[in-house]
Amino acid sequence: MQRYTLVCDDDTGRRIQGLADEYDLTEQEVLSQIVDVGMAELD
Repeated sequence: MQRYTLVCDDDTGRRIQGLADEYDLTEQEVLSQIVDVGMAELD
């Protein structure tokens, strides 16, 4: 498995944290789902 680092601005960080809190997920789980959806949109 490869690992990546994502650096984002404060607003994006707050949105990610908000989604994590809302759906009882970790920030990593939220980011993983965002990447999965984005990759599916490319197909």
